[in-house]
Amino acid sequence: MTTLDLRPSPIAGQWYEGNPKSLARSVDDFLAHANLPEISGEVIALIAPHAGHIYSGAVAAHAFAALRGLTPELVAILSPYHNYAPYPLITTKHQAYSTPLGNIAVDQSALAELQTHLDIPITPIANDREHSLEIELPFLQRVLKNEFKLLPVMVRAQEVEITQKLGHALAQTLKGKSAIIVASTDLSHFYNQKTAGILDSEMLRRFESFDPESIFEAEQMGLGFACGHAAVASMLSAARELGANKVQILKYATSGDVTGDYSSVVGYGAGVVLRS
Repeated sequence: MTTLDLRPSPIAGQWYEGNPKSLARSVDDFLAHANLPEISGEVIALIAPHAGHIYSGAVAAHAFAALRGLTPELVAILSPYHNYAPYPLITTKHQAYSTPLGNIAVDQSALAELQTHLDIPITPIANDREHSLEIELPFLQRVLKNEFKLLPVMVRAQEVEITQKLGHALAQTLKGKSAIIVASTDLSHFYNQKTAGILDSEMLRRFESFDPESIFEAEQMGLGFACGHAAVASMLSAARELGANKVQILKYATSGDVTGDYSSVVGYGAGVVLRS
């Protein structure tokens, strides 16, 4: 019997509950309390934050709750890469991601297909410590009732052209497949609550405008910030090619809303990308 090569979790028990029953209970609780506005259209993609569940889980749940009743066979997750690596695009070298709720297989054929549509290498690395992709997995494991595979891409590049290429390649790969895209990003970091609200509302407005290039413009001009702005831009490019025509922001909050410390906060937004 062949042993599955698992990516070990570097954050279970720290960024989220390490015990399977406690983790399932906490994620289910976040999902149960996610009060969604009316969503009109077919869900193509999500925008979700990636801080520890205690801080951003309540916001993230609003994005993942929009998947209730859906049965995608493939989930593409685009996230930033917070550590140094000399590669524009990164994926895992492992066959599956491991969380306390079980293992999720990486769709190697979809990954290979994605690479055929790209002239930029997607570099596989082992034992990455990136939290922004993994943190979304327990939500997917609890909200999706079917078995699904992952297409994980960590976007370290910050160039518009690379995000356009990745978006186009991803759309080509997902066409005709039962798939959802998740873009993982937090918003501004370590401003006071009032300043964060101004910066974050501008960045969320750029997301809703469905104009990927304007996201980079906001970042470069200091009008708004998102650590996963390149991941979101790539997702929007792909989603548009897949027929999506609307971004709806479902929830916004900051770490201060959890901790009570509004002097230095991180912003979190949840959204859904729809084809009407």
